[in-house]
Amino acid sequence: MEFVDIIIEYLPIFMFLAMGILLFIGYPVGFILGGVAVTFGLIGYGFGVFKLAEFFNFVPRMWGFSAENLILVAIPCFIFMGIMMERSGIANDLLFTTQVLLRKVNGGLAMAVTVMGTVLAAMTGIIGASVTMMTALALPTMLKQKYSPALATGVIAASGTLGILIPPSIMLIIMADIMQVSVGNLFMACVTPGLILAALYMIFIYGWATVDKNVAPPLPEDAFDVKGGELPMMILKAFLPPVILIALIKGSILLGWATPSEAGAVGAFGASFLAIIAGKLNYKMFKGVLHSSGLTIAMVFMIILSATCFAYVFRSLGGDYIVEDLIAEAGLGSWGLLFLLMGMTFLLGFFLDWVEITLIILPIFAPLVANLDFGDHVTTETGYEGRTDTLVWFLVLMAINLQTSFLTPPFGFALFYLKGVAPPEVKTVDIYRGVIPFVIIQLIGLGLVIYDPDVALTLSKF
Repeated sequence: MEFVDIIIEYLPIFMFLAMGILLFIGYPVGFILGGVAVTFGLIGYGFGVFKLAEFFNFVPRMWGFSAENLILVAIPCFIFMGIMMERSGIANDLLFTTQVLLRKVNGGLAMAVTVMGTVLAAMTGIIGASVTMMTALALPTMLKQKYSPALATGVIAASGTLGILIPPSIMLIIMADIMQVSVGNLFMACVTPGLILAALYMIFIYGWATVDKNVAPPLPEDAFDVKGGELPMMILKAFLPPVILIALIKGSILLGWATPSEAGAVGAFGASFLAIIAGKLNYKMFKGVLHSSGLTIAMVFMIILSATCFAYVFRSLGGDYIVEDLIAEAGLGSWGLLFLLMGMTFLLGFFLDWVEITLIILPIFAPLVANLDFGDHVTTETGYEGRTDTLVWFLVLMAINLQTSFLTPPFGFALFYLKGVAPPEVKTVDIYRGVIPFVIIQLIGLGLVIYDPDVALTLSKF
C-alpha cells in the first residue's frame, strides 16, 4: 500500500519525466503533450485521484484560454506578416544597401548581416524565415569574400534569432498571456535588450575582424561600387519599407491607436501593401503565403491547446504542490529561484525549442514567480505597480535566455535552418564553433539585465 501511495504522490513527476523522454523521439510536440495529458489522466483515474468527468474540462479550457483569447489573435496576424515579408523580397535590397554602407569597415559584411537581422526581427519575429533568408542571401557572398565559415554562420544564426526578443515576437505574446501581464509593456521592455545584443554582436565582429584579418578580409576597392548619386535613392528604397512597417506596428502601440492584437492586423495589412507596391504580390505568391501561414499557425495553436491540457492534468494531480514543496524545502528564496529557473531554461535550451520550454516551465512555476520579491532591486516610479514590473523583468530575462535555445547544440533550431540552406562546404562543426561566442554574448546581455532591471523596464513605463 505504501508503494501505491508513493506512486500517487509522485505521479506528476512521472508525468513530467515521460513528457521529457518522449520529446527526444522526434514525434510532434503537440501530440506528445496531449497524449501524455490523456494517458496520465487515465492513470490518475485508475488510482482514484483523477475523475473521468475532468476530461470534459479540456474543451472549455482550450476554448477560453486559446480559441477565445483575444491576446492570441495577434499570433496569426504576425505569422502572416512575417511570411509575406519573406516572400516580397524586401530583404534583398536591405542587405545590399547595408553592405554598401559598411563596405570599408572591418567585418562590414558581417555587420551588415547583423543590421539586417535586427531589422527583420522588428518586422517579422519568425526565426525560421529570418535565418533561412539571410543564409540564402548573405552566406554565399561572405564565403566568396573569404570570410571564416565560423564567423559567417555564427553571425547569421545569432542575428536571425533576434526575432524571438525584439517585438513583434510570438513568444512574447504567449509569455505575456501565461503570466497575465500587458503585451504592450513586455514588447517595450524587450526593445532595449534586443538592440543592446545587436550592438554587442557588432562590437564583437569589429574587434575580431580587427585583430584577425583572416576571419573577415577587407573587401576589394571595387566591391559594391556604387556611384554617389545613386546611393541616396538606394538607401531610401531599401530602408523606407521596413521603417514604414516598423512605424506602423510600434507606433500604433506606443501612441495608443491599437492594442498589440490589433497591431498584428496593422502589420499584416502593411506587409501586404508593401508587397503590392513592390510589384511582388500575385495570386501564386498570395496562395503560398496563406498555405505557409496556415501550417505554422496550426502547429503553434496545436501546441498551445495540448499544453493547456497538459498543465490542467499536471495541476489536477498535485504537480503545483510538489514543485512548491521542493522549492520551499530547498530554501532558495527569490534570488535562488530566479537563478534556478534561468539555469534550468538554459540547459533545456540544449534539447528543446522555446515553445516547449515556455509552455512547460511557465505554467508550472507561474504561482511561484508571481510571489518573487527582490526588494529595491526592481525599482518603480510612483504610480507603477511593483509586482507587474517584477514579472515583466522576469519575462525579459526568460526571453533573452530562450534566445540561446535556438543556438545551443545539438538541437538548436537556428543551426538546423542554417545547415539546410548553407552550401555543402560549410560543415556542422563550423556552425557550432561560430555560435559559441554569440551564446556567450547573450549570457553577458542576460547578466546585464539581471544587474540593472531598468535596462528593460524604462521603456515599458511609457
